[in-house]
Amino acid sequence: MTLLTGPLPRRIMLLRPLRTVPRPLLAGLSLLLLAQALLPAATALAMGQLIGRAERLTGDGLLGGLLWPLAAFTVLLLAAHLLESFIEPLDWLLKARIVGAHRAALLRRAVSVPTIGGLEQPRTQQLVQAASADPENWTERTPADGAAAQLRFITAACGFVASSAVLAAFAWWAVPVILLPVVALRIRFVRRFTELIRQWLTRADRAQQGEVWAEALTSPNSGKDVRTFGLAGWMLAEYRRHLLGMFEPLWRRTVHTSWENIGHGLVVLVCLLAVFVPAAAGGADGTHSAAVATAVLSAGWSLVSLVDYADGRDVAGAEAALEATAELEKLLPVPVPRQGDQTVHEGPLHVRFEGVSFRYPGTERTVLDALDLDIRPGELLAVVGLNGAGKSTLIKLLSGLYEPTGGRLTANGTDLADLAPEAWRRSISVVFQDFVRYELSAADNVTLGQAAVPRDDTALAAAARDAGLTAVLERLPQGWDTPLARSRTDGVDLSGGQWQQVVLARALYAVHTGARLLVLDEPTAHLDVRTEFDVFDRLARARGDDTSVVLISHRLSTVRQADRIVLLDGGRITESGSHDELIARQGTYAEMFAIQAERFRRGHEDRIEEGEYGIE
Repeated sequence: MTLLTGPLPRRIMLLRPLRTVPRPLLAGLSLLLLAQALLPAATALAMGQLIGRAERLTGDGLLGGLLWPLAAFTVLLLAAHLLESFIEPLDWLLKARIVGAHRAALLRRAVSVPTIGGLEQPRTQQLVQAASADPENWTERTPADGAAAQLRFITAACGFVASSAVLAAFAWWAVPVILLPVVALRIRFVRRFTELIRQWLTRADRAQQGEVWAEALTSPNSGKDVRTFGLAGWMLAEYRRHLLGMFEPLWRRTVHTSWENIGHGLVVLVCLLAVFVPAAAGGADGTHSAAVATAVLSAGWSLVSLVDYADGRDVAGAEAALEATAELEKLLPVPVPRQGDQTVHEGPLHVRFEGVSFRYPGTERTVLDALDLDIRPGELLAVVGLNGAGKSTLIKLLSGLYEPTGGRLTANGTDLADLAPEAWRRSISVVFQDFVRYELSAADNVTLGQAAVPRDDTALAAAARDAGLTAVLERLPQGWDTPLARSRTDGVDLSGGQWQQVVLARALYAVHTGARLLVLDEPTAHLDVRTEFDVFDRLARARGDDTSVVLISHRLSTVRQADRIVLLDGGRITESGSHDELIARQGTYAEMFAIQAERFRRGHEDRIEEGEYGIE
């Protein structure tokens, strides 16, 4: 990986996040850090003055002569304590502002990408984790840590100059003896830690796999399987295997680095002794005064103390986060505003697949092959086919979650590629097969179907009625306000069938608030046959003349209500017509319908679950 490219040096790039910090906060913290950096030099001078005055004064005038130097020295010690107490909360505020802005930008970039192909890539997920950075992790650092470290480094440089000036005034030769090795060792430390972080990032896949098992062990959803099948021991072993695979190489390198750090400390000790011993000896034999020896000792130590190795770790860690951010920006580029129509024309929608082909990124299998399909205004269209025929892929293309690899989709004659994605998605409402169960109230779960508009209680009630959710709501302890998760206060768990009714109501709420195309991918797979038939009967009667419906279902007894049924096979539409027309044709659809009818006569109702649970 390479750091962000551009004319600015690497270290200067770490200061860019400071632009998100309010100017008063940045200025105040900078001044306090500058004062803190200058304190060691001032303390060395004050201590030298105090010792020098003590050497010259004798007798009764000793106490009075030392009063002001002693007061100045005491004030400097008190200032050091006060500065730290002010710097700590301001530093926390500065980092909080930067981290908040950085992570918000990452989330904004992730959701601004109109398709989901990039988000599905393992590399993208690893970069998101590295760019977000976990402050609790011992190697990862946020851009806020790097920016704050660079701010401290700049102010510390002023302290270096001041302490070097004090030291040079008494022993100029001591400055390079102490400063050059200390700075060189710090540079070496940062490089070593950077290598350690890079090695850590190469183990990111192990970290992700370990987190999967850790979450499975503590999640209520997987807890049933863990206990029923006795998986706890096996999962713990898998978690430990991935954890050791992640940390063992790093532990070996860390031990090696720790021995190197001991060597660094010995080098610094030798350099200090090379200065301190002559200074102390000169003060003892009268070559120079005790005040000079004291100033040299104090200023020399202040040079060493200004070199903060923790800042070096923060800089190295933050660079890794910025590198991941830069690579992520390339994988998830912000879409350029399109020059075509930015809104969908009012009125019924006529959607067409014109020679549409598609294969998933990184694969060679063609899922849809030059597919042609009309979705007519106000039509209830059913799409059927065997598993793997491409039905769900068709829905994802229709929703704009993927772009065709060939051909085009149009709405009222306009290519979807020329429409703003958010404008198109306000015109459609989708129930995916793998729908999301939000741990929110029942009302929030439904109104999320059209979150961009104010809540419409009339539309909410109509959506519940059309989805068959009214009876479920009547049994909820707090009605619409009941949280749909047992982990929430006063919350309840719903059965799979009840959740499907909630999600269907979510989609219908969008229709009642402006959507003109309703897309349903196996929306009632968890419902029994009778409930499913009732839901679709209400849907067929209540959809309105302006709303088109695309329905995918494995239960052919239900789709017979559709105005038109198309059979998807081999990535193409191979049969099309009404139920009666397709039965009369005696093709693949008729064969599939006969097989399901025979199963039903034998008592196989094709129910996903028996009964309901969660609400007594």
